[in-house]
Amino acid sequence: MPSDMEIAIKAEINLIEEIAEKLGISAKHLEKYGKYKAKISPEASQKKGDKKGKLIMVTAMTPTPAGEGKTTISIGLADALNQLGKETVVALREPSLGPVFGMKGGATGGGYAQVAPRDEINLHFTGDIHAVTAAHNLLSAMVDNRLHFDGSCGKLDCRRVSWKRVMDMDDRVLREIVVGIGGPLRGIARETGFDITAASEVMAILCLAEDLKDLKKRLGNIFIGYSPDRKPVFARELKAEGAMAALLKDAVKPNLVQTLEGTPALIHGGPFANIAHGTNTIIATRMALQLADFVVTESGFGSDLGAEKFFNIVVRTGQIPPPDACVLVATLRALKLHGGVELGKVYEENVAAVEQGFENLQKHIENIRIFGIPFVVALNRFPTDTEAEINKILDLCQKEKVRVTQCEVHSKGGQGGVELAREVLNAIEEDGSQFQFLYPLDMPLVEKIDVIARKVYGASSVAMEGKIRRKIRRIEREGFGNLPVCIAKTQYSLSDDDEALGRPRDFVLIVTDASLSSGAGFVVVYCGDIMTMPGLPKIPSAERIDIEENGKIIGLT
Repeated sequence: MPSDMEIAIKAEINLIEEIAEKLGISAKHLEKYGKYKAKISPEASQKKGDKKGKLIMVTAMTPTPAGEGKTTISIGLADALNQLGKETVVALREPSLGPVFGMKGGATGGGYAQVAPRDEINLHFTGDIHAVTAAHNLLSAMVDNRLHFDGSCGKLDCRRVSWKRVMDMDDRVLREIVVGIGGPLRGIARETGFDITAASEVMAILCLAEDLKDLKKRLGNIFIGYSPDRKPVFARELKAEGAMAALLKDAVKPNLVQTLEGTPALIHGGPFANIAHGTNTIIATRMALQLADFVVTESGFGSDLGAEKFFNIVVRTGQIPPPDACVLVATLRALKLHGGVELGKVYEENVAAVEQGFENLQKHIENIRIFGIPFVVALNRFPTDTEAEINKILDLCQKEKVRVTQCEVHSKGGQGGVELAREVLNAIEEDGSQFQFLYPLDMPLVEKIDVIARKVYGASSVAMEGKIRRKIRRIEREGFGNLPVCIAKTQYSLSDDDEALGRPRDFVLIVTDASLSSGAGFVVVYCGDIMTMPGLPKIPSAERIDIEENGKIIGLT
């Protein structure tokens, strides 16, 4: 089979005006970035009034380091639905340069289920993530500027500033830094650090805001630290929200591209799901629901992360309805990894390991059932999968009484996802939705953490030091106890220990810190050894990426 790059190069994609026309969007509502990508003005979706399409959310079992093809399945499913005559849009997140140059590579799908133009989407795209970086760091600069002119006795206590800086790159040495050293002309010396842009609260705000007005209000509500008398200080008190919103005025508009089969794709926003809430923007998804009959979106990593946060954070905004159906992606390689097989041997046949590892998928099945959403298990097939292994997982799913189907969109494009598309349509039509949130918002924050840990992760209890518990209680006393929680933990395990594969039982979830994201509207809870600034792997993808004299980029996977 040709490589992803070879397939993308040979594909004949349409001019962006032709893709817009499929959705009834006129050229006057497009801000073109070359021939094949454009931003859409907010007015574009108003022509269809209150039309609301059906939403399909794609999630997965606990992944291997390479991921299980969730984006590929999302793209292929949208293509398949269009082949069945259903007007469909796929709504995805923008790739971060961190993974592109790090471990996972690009995030534009694979095989014959890709979005295009792949290189441009993976590298810079329309500049949205850079705009988020700039807006975030503008606030950082204004914080240090206030400290410089006011000193530690001013509005901000330099010892209690929580707002860091960000960059869109994996760079572990920036996790903890000291700024302002070298004398009074360089500001006040203090400890701080960098997060990756995908973990920025500004990114979360961009993705959760209803419109530009709401975006600006949320930016003003960002908590940046405490005053000397221990009162919370917000970005609006530095008069930062206006300039930050100005930097984001274009970033707030959804980006229109296409799949290799010409299916419209809205790619907008890029929060990770292990350290953030993991879903594309509300603005893009809501626009897609007004323009199409079906919208396929994805949430990051497994149901314990992206899906749980989609339900409890994104849907709670009231701007996006609960999904009409979910797709739970599984692979035999992930099943075998969770069944005890070494990572380097997951492509070798091992039916016993498939059965042993099924308990991980089984827990993700339980998680989707908790929320009451109809769903289908999609087995993402690889060439090394054997019939004996496939039959085993199909049999195990049937015993669980869940809808299951094989999916071959990587090798066959939309045609390889028609069976999945039909099964999803059947689930929507026949199974019915009984959606429910996991917890009420008036529940204390510690109890919300406990509910997620027990019901979604399978933990027996939650542990945290007294200072963390006091920090959470302080957040509640300051008026933020009614917010949902966004738990930051490893994506490689249902627990907070990335070496605990399969279905961990009777473990204690260790909470290591908590922070307030008052602009985004949630409380972040950090568990285990999770880092908000990743590091590059021993052999990063960047070593394989190059550009030829003719401008062709190679090695971008």
